Amino acid sequence: MRAAVWFRAAAVLMLLFAVGHTYGFLAFRPESAEGRAVWEAMNSVRFSAGRATFSYGGFYTGFGLSISAFDVFSAWLAWTLGSMARAGERRARPIGWAMFALQCVGFVLSLQYFSIVPAVLSAVAAVCFLLGVIFCGSPAKRSAG
Repeated sequence: MRAAVWFRAAAVLMLLFAVGHTYGFLAFRPESAEGRAVWEAMNSVRFSAGRATFSYGGFYTGFGLSISAFDVFSAWLAWTLGSMARAGERRARPIGWAMFALQCVGFVLSLQYFSIVPAVLSAVAAVCFLLGVIFCGSPAKRSAG
């Protein structure tokens, strides 16, 4: 039961991450003249790849929305891990470990490239995933034979 609570807490954090990222990403507008110049250049400079034409701003928007979609999926996955743990399914453990590792990577990247807010959310989510895995129990021992 405790594992389910930790995985579901991680799900809520991942949903907060998705909402915060989406709002912050879509609402961001640079304050300085230099920042606005870069922003405008990203949206006006176009390049071709194959038969299509793109802007750097379009790539920025597409990647940002992809991250938001990934965060929503991560919230769903964490909630599902909670259901699996509640049902006693040990298959939740390797997925939980992967989510723990992913949040650890997110923590380091947030410290390096973003800010303390996403770093803290990643750290707390990592702890939730770790505790979910720990309370999910150890893998069943295989019988020799």
